[in-house]
Amino acid sequence: MVEQSLKEYLDYLRTIKHYSSATLASYQRDLQGFIDYLAEQDITDTTRATIHDIRAYIASCHRKGLAESSMQRLLSSLRGFYKHLIKNNQITSNPAADIRAPKGAKKLPKVLDVDQVDRLLSGTQSSPLEMRDHAMMELMYSSGLRLSELVNLDLIDIDLHAGQVKVTGKGNKTRYLPIGQQAREALDSWLSLRDSIAIEGEQAVFVNHRGSRLSQRAVQKRMREQAQKTALGVHVHPHMLRHSFASHLLESSGDLRSVQELLGHANISTTQVYTQLDFQHLAKVYDQAHPRARKKAT
Repeated sequence: MVEQSLKEYLDYLRTIKHYSSATLASYQRDLQGFIDYLAEQDITDTTRATIHDIRAYIASCHRKGLAESSMQRLLSSLRGFYKHLIKNNQITSNPAADIRAPKGAKKLPKVLDVDQVDRLLSGTQSSPLEMRDHAMMELMYSSGLRLSELVNLDLIDIDLHAGQVKVTGKGNKTRYLPIGQQAREALDSWLSLRDSIAIEGEQAVFVNHRGSRLSQRAVQKRMREQAQKTALGVHVHPHMLRHSFASHLLESSGDLRSVQELLGHANISTTQVYTQLDFQHLAKVYDQAHPRARKKAT
């Protein structure tokens, strides 16, 4: 009975919901793991499983170190499976409906400090493509752009006279961001050379050596190379400049709502992670500077 119910559910996901083969494989793995767990508890019929059985299984997965994202998917698999059984009149209530995955420790984003950003952006530019790279990094740090937002910028989106860039972010939402003076100067230098490289009709602000829109992977590669050239000693990726922008701005202003708006976050809880970074910075300063923060030498 168990195997048949699972097969019918997976067939439903494949034919009606049109789930991908990878998603189907994940759901099958999740549900088979639960079925095997029930068998260990002498439960051979999934319709007999209770909310307590599911909570016990989730707890066991948590103890084994299963990632929070994997547990969220597991619960989604179980909710969908039992919802399907209700639809087929095999059960009357969903035992997985009100269960939430245990919260894992939230990883804080890695940021560069102000001195590291200065070093990254202080290299000399002796070629047009180096000037392009400098302009990209200055703009990302100046305005807190996502990598996708950067590569999708068109010429019409940049207004250097007003010091403003128009950005289309997640959910196709548009926001207008200020461009700092150093980023404006870097962009001005790049745009004076861009037309000699770009192919006719190309509207992208940042183009590759062939004259077409620069890819996200190319930006990642060039930024990594710049970090190596300036001997930063850390792995630098584009989102790190966005994180650094948010962290430094919040550290200076303390204005969480404004930082949220500049980043284009739908929920302020997403932005609040930077307050933890700010506290870490303050705690580090305290430990180094306060006369009673350290143990006395004996």
